[in-house]
Formats: sequence, structure tokens, C-alpha cells
Amino acid sequence: MALGLWSFLQLFLLCEVAASLSFFHHRYDDLVRALYNVQNQCPYITRVYSIGRSVQGRHLYVIEFSDNPGIHELLEPEFKYVGNMHGNEVLGRELLIQLAEFLCEEYRNNNERVTRLIQTTRIHILPSMNPDGYEVAADQGPEGNGYLTGRYNYRQVDLNRNFPDLNTVMYYNEKYGGPNHHLPLPDNWMAQVEPETQAMIQWLKNYNFVLSANLHGGAVVANYPYDKSKEIRMRGFTRSTYSSTPDDALFKELAKTYSYAHGWMHTGYNCDDFFYEGITNGASWYSLYKGMQDFNYLHTNCFEITLELSCDKFPREEELEQEWNGNREALLTYIDKVHQGIKGMITDENGNGIANAVISISEIAHDVTSGIGGDYFRLLLPGTYEVTASAEGYYFKTVSATVGPADATLVHFQLKQQKATIESRFLNQNNKNYIRKVVPRAANKRRSS
Repeated sequence: MALGLWSFLQLFLLCEVAASLSFFHHRYDDLVRALYNVQNQCPYITRVYSIGRSVQGRHLYVIEFSDNPGIHELLEPEFKYVGNMHGNEVLGRELLIQLAEFLCEEYRNNNERVTRLIQTTRIHILPSMNPDGYEVAADQGPEGNGYLTGRYNYRQVDLNRNFPDLNTVMYYNEKYGGPNHHLPLPDNWMAQVEPETQAMIQWLKNYNFVLSANLHGGAVVANYPYDKSKEIRMRGFTRSTYSSTPDDALFKELAKTYSYAHGWMHTGYNCDDFFYEGITNGASWYSLYKGMQDFNYLHTNCFEITLELSCDKFPREEELEQEWNGNREALLTYIDKVHQGIKGMITDENGNGIANAVISISEIAHDVTSGIGGDYFRLLLPGTYEVTASAEGYYFKTVSATVGPADATLVHFQLKQQKATIESRFLNQNNKNYIRKVVPRAANKRRSS
């Protein structure tokens, strides 16, 4: 009897500790509580941190999943999901909370797929980029929510129209010559953006993200860059046109990865709209100015798409479980895509990592750069490519690399220092030694005179 009671108690405690998915709308305090509950249940693979605060002072909390939380492991890619950028588009917020709970629970259950993802990927989940707007929308609730109620941040700014306009710079460079990658920010960029946008940009600077998705609502489609079209005027009217990146084929594949893994996005017929295969080029749909996904591609190494996930911006609570079941596989499958392409180390002849080395693909006019430790990641479709690594003060090196359909191909580069650079450093060191020896003597001479 006692043994049976103890077994029941153990089972009860296990059920209490194990993370269970929560299908209800989370206000700010509920969201914070949910993230810290996951951290408490899976302390060895999670970390909760804030990237900044909203206008009203709410933290923009991220939960990280990794086998070494808080540490970038060389050759392990950084992935992110961002939700609730528009405060009244709430499904992404709930899906990301559920995803965090699911990853924790399945890791505890020794789910092989989830364990592999966490051991090979550093996953960052930001459920709400606009917590202030969400509270406005939540006050109205699903029944009385207007199409724009809570969309903006507290200062009535649309955060997805608030990033520095790098598209205009890129289109100018495309016409007159210049890069379309790692474009610099304008000098006064901080004065141009909201606190939430500033926090996001600083987050992008702190982590070398490889792949990302931004979760929205109001349609059901996977949307890929560019979002801003080249404006074409016809008979006095401006119309949007398809605006492709140099990685257009790759972006289509990324979008289709989510669409076909989703329960119904790939059918194309949703919300009284039709999108072939459930995907669209952003600019072809409608031109968007100062958006986040284009900013990711033009300023950082990160490839981001935008996922429109629900016809209703604020679905009822009883619909949340069905939406989770429709998105769960897609959310996991899309994370897996961060491991496609090539990756490797850029080092000098002594094996030291070279930061900010440039990795170029001869067939694709868009470069990526290495991280602080010298590791790099370049998403690519299956095929054979000519890959060049270069860094200031080193001879460049080009190799041929074949990419398969599964895990990334390892392509390492050891760069040889240029002779002129070595001589310059030698002379600089001699000059420093000379100054250290001569200047004190001169000073002593003046003091003795």
C-alpha cells in the first residue's frame, strides 16, 4: 500500500515538474512566468535574458536553448524566432511560448530529434517584440479587437516600418556600383528608431545569427525578401514589382520549407487569398518600407523570412491548440534549415581565428563574414560552388565545395599573411621598442639639465 502510494506520489510530482503546453493568451506577467517556468524545468539547456525594454519599460525577454546556454560554441549556428512585432498579431507570441515548453518537455523525454537540435544549434526565442502593443490589444480581446488595435508600440510607431532604410542604399549601389551586404548604419540611426527597434539592432550586433523567422498574422503565407520594391511609375501610378535578392532561390526554398511542413499553408487558399505553394516575395505582394527582414539581410549575416500564420490577428483561446498542431512540425523543420550549406573556420597560419573575414560565393553576389572566433556559416542550396575567403592583410584563398541536402559541408580556410603586412608589423614593433628605449633617456636628460 505504502509502495503504491509512493509510486503515485512520484508520478504526481513528475507531472507537476514536466513542462506542459499552455493554450491560453499570455499577458505580460503570464509570459514572463511561462519563460521562467521553462528555465526552472530545464535549467541545464535554457537561459532567459532581456535584450532591452519597451517604451513603457517592459523587458523584451528571450529564452535560449543550447547544451551550453550563454556560450557561442564554434561552428554551432545561432538561430532566432521573433514574435508579436505587431502587438495585435498574437498567434506567433503564443506559438513561441508553446515551442519553448515543447522543446523543454521533449528534451526531458529524450526525444532524439529535439535533443539533436539543442545539442547542435543555439536557439533564441523572443515571443514578444512589442509587449506594450500587446497589452492594448489584449484589453480588447479577440471579440472586440480592431484590425489596428495594439498594432503599434506605445508611441504609435509601426516597428516593422522603423528600421534604417538600407534598401534605398542597396538599390543605389546596384545601379551605380557598391555592395548589397553589411551596409553600414547611418550616423544618427539611434535617433531614428524606437527603443524596441534599437534593442533588436543591438541584439543583431551581439549575436552572429544565421537564420531567422519573424512571426505575424492577418494572412497565411511565408514571405521572403526583398520587401521593398524598386518603384516603377506607369502613367502616374507607382506599382510594386517582384524584387529578388541574390539568394532568391534559397529564400524560396526556405519559405517552402515552412509552408509545406505547415498543416495548410502550402494549399495556397487561405483568408480569401491565394499564394502559390503558400509563399510570396514581399515586394510582389506589397512594398514595405524600412522592414526588419530586409534589414537582417542587408546589414548582418542573418537570412530572415516573415511568416503570416493566421487569418485572425487575435484568434480565440479555443483555436490555439489547433494552430499549434498546424505549426509545430514547421517550426522544428525550419530550425533544421540553419544547418544547410557550408560552414568552417577561417584561421591564420598559427591556427588563430580571423574575425570579420569575408566569405564570397562566385555565383552569388552576397557575402557573409566570420564571427569573433573565426567561424562562419553560409546557407546554400545543394550544388557545387567556388568559395573564396579573404581578410585584410592576408592572401585570399579559393576552393571548390559541394553542398549536399543534409548537414552543412565543412570548408575550412587557413590564410597566409601578406609579406607587406608582416614587414609593417615588424617595423611598428621596432618603432615601439625604439620609443620605449629613447624617450625615457631624453626625459631623464631634461630632468638632469
